[in-house]
Amino acid sequence: MMRKALVSLAFLLFAAVLSAPPAAAQVGVAGGFSQGRTHLVLTAGSGSAFGEDYLVLGAGATYYLLDGLGAGLHYEYWSGGDPDLSKLTASLQYVFHQVRPVKPYVGGFYRRTNVDNLPDLDSVGARGGVYFAAGRNAHFGVGVVYESYLDCSKSTYRSCDDTYAEVSLTFAF
Repeated sequence: MMRKALVSLAFLLFAAVLSAPPAAAQVGVAGGFSQGRTHLVLTAGSGSAFGEDYLVLGAGATYYLLDGLGAGLHYEYWSGGDPDLSKLTASLQYVFHQVRPVKPYVGGFYRRTNVDNLPDLDSVGARGGVYFAAGRNAHFGVGVVYESYLDCSKSTYRSCDDTYAEVSLTFAF
């Protein structure tokens, strides 16, 4: 069901891009999402897993290979609960930089999660949402993420799929 919702969201965002003519000043200009730009992100928040609450700290970067197309790497450490978790995520995302005033995005990722005293977990996922300008080189993002754990055992984990909101603040250099 969630996969259908994410596919529908991606389709709607793609349709919005096709139907929205770019502003004359933005033709050929991707701004903060231009080829060669790097976005840095710091993560600080809370999360829940294994019936425990965690403090989540992380850092990452996305490099724009082409206008709007970014490849990223992000690391998170989850502490304060038992067991400790760490996550390493490689991602690709496309930002529809031609659209104004918000910038829709869609993407996919592969994640490796290390769980103390349990086998590592691999997962794949998709995300979609919008960025809002928060300054000349800063963007505030809100979206939804669907993640599916590969080789997941429901006898060990409560669920092998997860859907959650994401909020981000990125800075382009």
